[in-house]
Amino acid sequence: MQNILSLISEDKKSKVNIEKGEIISFQKDDKEYIHQKGNKGWRNSDDEMFPVIGPTSKNNFRVHTKNGDAILDQHGLLRELEYDLVSSDDNSAKFIKKYIKNTIVNNSKFPVKSTEENLSWPFDFSFEKNFTLENDILNIEFIINSIEGMPFMLGYHPAFMLSNTGNETLIYNDTKITLADVYKAGANAFPILNADKIILKNIDRNDLEITTKGFHNFMLWTEVDNMLCIEPITQYTSYTDQKFSEENMRLSTGKNSFSISIKIL
Repeated sequence: MQNILSLISEDKKSKVNIEKGEIISFQKDDKEYIHQKGNKGWRNSDDEMFPVIGPTSKNNFRVHTKNGDAILDQHGLLRELEYDLVSSDDNSAKFIKKYIKNTIVNNSKFPVKSTEENLSWPFDFSFEKNFTLENDILNIEFIINSIEGMPFMLGYHPAFMLSNTGNETLIYNDTKITLADVYKAGANAFPILNADKIILKNIDRNDLEITTKGFHNFMLWTEVDNMLCIEPITQYTSYTDQKFSEENMRLSTGKNSFSISIKIL
């Protein structure tokens, strides 16, 4: 697979660069909207959280399922797998990850940030990530295929570039959130529950409207003024007495679809 895949909108004003399934750039009129790797804040520009969200350390890195206990680190094991490119054209691309149940996966957090060297999950699944670029909108669809009844959580973790002033705000359901509010939440991230749309009010570039289907929640995270993660999630676990058990997770219907649209206003 080529290292960087570029998508161009029909009006030629918008461009997306994707590296091994990860968005590394989304530009319109040469203005960048995605956090750049190497800048302070976070080492990535986007990622997925699956089949769990949140710090599993409080559950001894175990997730209880009908097929036995899984060993998972924070945000699951999907991010430890590599995407394969399925197809692409001028303005779309499809990627997939496949996992065979109980396959051992090396944990990149070990030994510095975790006590668990190996991760595993007792279910087969495939995870598709499909991109379509319109003139002002980047659409991303996630399709999870598994047996019916497989427990899971899903989160998408994109990072957006900010002005480095700390003055950006967010609006959802007529509620205003500041970066100071997000800082205050710290590592737990700031929850926005029962919402499918949020607007990032930018200082030095166009605003962004982010709409989702299937997630119904967001969480916000940053520790710096130049970057903000706006993360659609199926559930929020950080402030709860969440037990990492399928009793507290969604159950697969066999084929499960989720999507996010990032619109430059």
